[in-house]
Amino acid sequence: MAPTLHKHCATRQFLEEINKWTSQHGVSPLSRELAVKFLMARKFDVLRAIELFHSYRETRLKEGIVRLQPQEEPLRSELLSGKFTVLSVRDPSGASIALYTAKLHHPHKTGNHVVLQALFYLLDRAVESLETQRNGLVFIYDMAGSNYTNFELDLSKKILNLLKGAFPARLKKVLIVGAPVWFRVPYNLLSLLLKEKLRERVQMVKMAELCQHLPRDCLPQHLGGLLPLDSYSWNQQLLVGQNGRVDPVDELVGIPLDDTSIHMPGPESMRPQELLMHLGRLQRSGVHQEYEELRKEPPPGTFHCAQAAYNQERNRYGDVLCLDQTRVPVLFPQRSDYINASFMDGYKQKNAYIGTQGPLERTYGDFWRMVWEQNVLVIVMTTRTDEGGRRKCGQYWPLEEGGQEVYGHMAVVNQRVDHHTHYNHTILELHNTETCEQRQVSHFQYLSWPDYGVPTSAVTLIDFLVAVKRQQRKMVKALGLQWTGHPLGPPMVVHCSAGIGRTGTFCALDICLSQLQDVGSLNVCQTVRRMRTQRAFSIQTPDQYYFCYNAILEHAQRQGLLPANQ
Repeated sequence: MAPTLHKHCATRQFLEEINKWTSQHGVSPLSRELAVKFLMARKFDVLRAIELFHSYRETRLKEGIVRLQPQEEPLRSELLSGKFTVLSVRDPSGASIALYTAKLHHPHKTGNHVVLQALFYLLDRAVESLETQRNGLVFIYDMAGSNYTNFELDLSKKILNLLKGAFPARLKKVLIVGAPVWFRVPYNLLSLLLKEKLRERVQMVKMAELCQHLPRDCLPQHLGGLLPLDSYSWNQQLLVGQNGRVDPVDELVGIPLDDTSIHMPGPESMRPQELLMHLGRLQRSGVHQEYEELRKEPPPGTFHCAQAAYNQERNRYGDVLCLDQTRVPVLFPQRSDYINASFMDGYKQKNAYIGTQGPLERTYGDFWRMVWEQNVLVIVMTTRTDEGGRRKCGQYWPLEEGGQEVYGHMAVVNQRVDHHTHYNHTILELHNTETCEQRQVSHFQYLSWPDYGVPTSAVTLIDFLVAVKRQQRKMVKALGLQWTGHPLGPPMVVHCSAGIGRTGTFCALDICLSQLQDVGSLNVCQTVRRMRTQRAFSIQTPDQYYFCYNAILEHAQRQGLLPANQ
């Protein structure tokens, strides 16, 4: 196929796939111009470009790189600090040259999220140039004159890895210039910072050797924090006329103008008495039929990443995959960023849950890395590790009090186990061996739920749900000013074996009961339908769906919202 025809076909295919997603999420269709940017960054490989699009979108959401106002503080000062800039010259191949000056970064003065906002803003503007899209980007990491207080390991990892895995530009090379002794020895500090594929393109060079990699007329006159930013600098010119400009990327990545989730109350919500009458009309067979209609609806997205050959072994079940559009990427993986886990909205809360499969032994490290990266406080396990002689989930945490296990870069210590009638509550301490930080995580395991079946009583499950949410609130409160996200806290990890049956039932109950408490009405069918657009196939059996109805009515009766004899 001729190169031009190939690019035309790739662009059409890319737009068809992405615009299925934009239409499902109420976002304006992607323009051809923006599509080409992602395709050029991946040499018109459609599947890799789609993966890049969602990685970019998810990264911007996770890091708070949205609705940027370059003329307002603190972003304006960061843009004018000289820390990041794009040089006015290009290398001989036409690639843009971006510069990061470590000496000018002071971690105690500037939060990492502001630095990343500035980086993305500047590079987004740089790759508006077709020449840069075509010829790529050279990134100079200038460490000359810096010391350990200027260096922030987590930020440096994000800068280098995001350039490769979550930014729509072809990264040609990274030159780390003038690295201090503490960075060069031991040399394996680079291996902590970089993905394996990116490591191939990184070279650590002395200042005097830089001209061997780039012609002298491409290089800035001064490195080591001495590059002057005068009125003609790229940063200064960029800010001219930017006031009030709407960043098209906010629309591109599907970021809503508020923080509402997909589970907002709909017009067909029912009050408890109406729900009781609805169930009386349908009976069990009618509810099963209602579920069957939901089950027939195809998932509104793609499964490219989950189906990739190199990710097959990461799925516990070959027919339970997670959607590309809502999957949770592991940001600094050893090989692949794929884990069988999906972001799921709660009631009036985006990404309230991460629905995932029971970890496999080979994915323990990825699971704990995800827990760390997503700032998870509470893990909800609704299965036993073994049921009916079959392995349902790996023993991914130390079971006994005082026990300690190491999973990848995470050491997990069992501090205390509280045994209750229907569940165990374990306090775990996580130690990140890369950053020497530690955190506490609460692990709840519900013990009275048969696989494929339903609990004999809704009371015990709802009491368990109440205990889980009470602990989440307690832990968010303990974080105080450290937590700046949604008032209800970071995502709660919920899993069973496949991560769809009991997991979906637990989340559906939480959403419905939260809505009932807030506005006095709910809609089970609507909730489950919407939930399945994020964690495909959620609620696995008709009986689990029927249980949701009965559990809600049982709860309503306990709360005095229904007469006791009904």
